[in-house]
Amino acid sequence: MRLVLASNNAKKLIELQQLLAGLPVELVAQGRLGVAEADEPHATFIENALAKARHAAAATGGAAIADDSGLCVDALGGAPGVISAHYAGEVAPGREPERDPGREPGREAQRRAQDAANNARLLQALQGVAGRSAHFVCTLVALRSAQDPQPLVAVGRWPAEILCQPRGERGFGYDPLVYIPELDRAVAELDAATKNTHSHRARAMAQMRQLLREVWRL
Repeated sequence: MRLVLASNNAKKLIELQQLLAGLPVELVAQGRLGVAEADEPHATFIENALAKARHAAAATGGAAIADDSGLCVDALGGAPGVISAHYAGEVAPGREPERDPGREPGREAQRRAQDAANNARLLQALQGVAGRSAHFVCTLVALRSAQDPQPLVAVGRWPAEILCQPRGERGFGYDPLVYIPELDRAVAELDAATKNTHSHRARAMAQMRQLLREVWRL
């Protein structure tokens, strides 16, 4: 079964492909099918995930899955929340790199610049704040079609704390600043296997895999 991922984030695609391993599903990024990213105007993760999944399903005429995830910091009233990806505002794209196989593609370079700006904004917002408890949230929505009246919905939460400075070289987004007490590591210090066992996406995907088996009979 082809399942269109309503995202063009290459690292997220790889992570979700690993989490779906063993199911008869071919996960394809919407960008490969010429589908642009959907607007995310809503105030909640579930509304944005549903909007993205419907957009991808309508554009491709088939099943789609969307992930809307973010970081919620208690001392900031749940911020960055649904605007986690652009907490620092939209970072202006730089000049497209030359076509050199040894250099990072422009889209991924842009994402790295955005991540750095978001992390800097988060550290600034937490200056002088003693309580740094937080959690990653992942909401997954899967649809058989854009008109599917019974979306599959799964939610995963991963308790964490925010560090005062980044640690680790792996992952993406806020991973270098997010410390997981139960593992005594920043997320960016975790190997892929460990992250995919414990993360908010892993927790949401465990629920989603069960739903795909029980409801979609995969």
